Amino acid sequence: MSLFTTLSRSIALTMMLVITSPTVIALEPTDEQRQVAIEIADSLRYGHYANIDFNTAWSENAFNRYLDILDGQRAYLLHRDIEPYRHLESGFADALFDGELADIFALHEKSEARRKARLEWLLTRLDSGLDLNFDSNERLEVERENAPWARNESELNALWEKRLKNDALTLALSDQDNEQVETNLRQRYEGQLSRIEQTEPEDVFGLVMAAVTGTIDPHTGYLSPRQGESFDIQMSLSLEGIGAMLQADGEYVKVASLVPGGPAERAGVLEPADRIIGVGQEDEDEIVNVIGMRLDNVVDLIRGPKGSVVRLEVIPAQAVDMTRSHVVEIIRDTVNLEDQAAQSEIIEVERDGNIRQIGVITVPTFYVDFDAWQAGEEDYRSTTRDVTKEVEKLKSADVEGIVLDLRNNGGGALQEANSLLGLFIDRGPTVQVRDAEGRIQLYGDSEAGALYDGPLTVLVNRLSASASEIFAGAIQDYGRGLVVGAATFGKGTVQTLSDLSHGEIKLTRAKFYRISGDSTQNRGVVPDIHFPSLVDPERIGESSLDNALKWDTVQNVQYRRYGEPENYLDTLTTRHESRADDNPNFRYLEQQSTLARQLREQHVSVSLNREQREREMQAQEAEQLALENQRRLALGKEALEEWSDAREEGEQGEQDEDDNGVMAPERAHVLEAAEILLDYAQLKNSQRMVKR
Repeated sequence: MSLFTTLSRSIALTMMLVITSPTVIALEPTDEQRQVAIEIADSLRYGHYANIDFNTAWSENAFNRYLDILDGQRAYLLHRDIEPYRHLESGFADALFDGELADIFALHEKSEARRKARLEWLLTRLDSGLDLNFDSNERLEVERENAPWARNESELNALWEKRLKNDALTLALSDQDNEQVETNLRQRYEGQLSRIEQTEPEDVFGLVMAAVTGTIDPHTGYLSPRQGESFDIQMSLSLEGIGAMLQADGEYVKVASLVPGGPAERAGVLEPADRIIGVGQEDEDEIVNVIGMRLDNVVDLIRGPKGSVVRLEVIPAQAVDMTRSHVVEIIRDTVNLEDQAAQSEIIEVERDGNIRQIGVITVPTFYVDFDAWQAGEEDYRSTTRDVTKEVEKLKSADVEGIVLDLRNNGGGALQEANSLLGLFIDRGPTVQVRDAEGRIQLYGDSEAGALYDGPLTVLVNRLSASASEIFAGAIQDYGRGLVVGAATFGKGTVQTLSDLSHGEIKLTRAKFYRISGDSTQNRGVVPDIHFPSLVDPERIGESSLDNALKWDTVQNVQYRRYGEPENYLDTLTTRHESRADDNPNFRYLEQQSTLARQLREQHVSVSLNREQREREMQAQEAEQLALENQRRLALGKEALEEWSDAREEGEQGEQDEDDNGVMAPERAHVLEAAEILLDYAQLKNSQRMVKR
């Protein structure tokens, strides 16, 4: 039956349909899980860095977080479904410490029954033939986490009529015919229904513990025996995968970061904050819809043998409309140390008719070949050893300064952050680590002498995290050089993994502090000179995560200052802003970032009128295309006809220039960092001459 055929009987049927609670196989907590719940509660109370008070306020927070996990969009559960479990608002902590999980599991069972019934309702609507037209003035609210719980089935039926129409319209706008739309919707709903029917007690327990640990901080969590194989729920797919860190984002799976040198980064088809909504294999036509699927199940679909191809349906981070998804292909591979090794280049900067040379060393991660190191091999690979070679190479070329590029460097071995700093200072502390008992341990470089004492700048962005922040913060505190770019991620906590009687717990046990006493947690490292970026700090970074630990301070330690870069910041900033105003790439990044933020703020609902939806999409793309072409024309290059052309060029890989010879916008960051460093070196030389 045609999807868009008007059938009066389907309207009547819709009015008669009422959601009932079908029989669902009871999912009850096991004795093993009751015991583990008590162990987790004790671990949180006595082992976590934070001083946690498991009071009524905590119980209310955990209960509401559990409801958000079960039904964050308020689309399945009714108000009356929740009322029998309201005692958990004040008693969640008691239930946890006593291992009494029956009522918590029962609430999940009610949620699953509602979800199952709703999917069956959707399939019945498809069976009856959909009477959908796209010429009304209706709009669908897309963010409903603050919506009240529906009082009756009629309210939810009305919501789901709109959601069903939006699902169909989204597919229709991607050039699918009526039959394809109906087939894809049926496969989507049947797949979601099948996953519900495969739910096991361990799945429920994992959700309960996610609610419990998520009230404390975003990096503490329970890992089932199956999840424990990957160490972290934000799983790295570098082993026979795509090389991406993924995290749950409501019903979606979001790209948190890319593994340096990994398949996804090399392919240039994924960006942080992209959402993955479908996964397919190279030998299958079907792309499995993964909206609402558990993170570890999505990871299992993406993983596969080295050399095989995985197809991902992706909604780009900059997209504000769900219809703007596209399919990308990535060849699965492993990541070797060679792929993550530091590399250098020399950039030529023109000043007063003369060509000046600045060295740039890109450090993708803080790595060390632990096996070779522990085996006592003399030539083991590490970040510090590879950077040493690159510094020597640049010194022999007589560069006037060095830029260390730590953009997208998510951290790694703390010992490498310490030893790398030692290349640029004459011994000293690097970072303070404070444990839950308040004890502080100091780490640093103990070797005398510095390999390089010339002008230095560190380039960072929002994806520079952990060890990168420790290094950049130390360079800033020592006055050893400038830090430029965007505020870093803000991951300033330390986790340990401990065995439980069943599974493991990843527990935040300590916090990083700079030698100045400032924490790197939540705020990250604030650069001396700020660059615009397309990464939205409200969507990526520690401060964007629920219940992230706060920024604070401890006592500073004694350390030597190597310079006073802050004395030159006014002049450096003025010169930078003058160049940035004339730089099409900097203007583009600033304007594109502002536009993306404005579009997201406006995008609280979507039109269910096809013509209006297309107009809104075209208007958004026209604004984005105008900014891109403004940049291109300013660079003397050919304008694009379609916004999709810009995306396709971006998928050709991480290159300095596209096929039309247009510099990639963020490459401008490296060139400007070199300009700032040269300014800094000249200002310091002038100051020395004055003193003489």
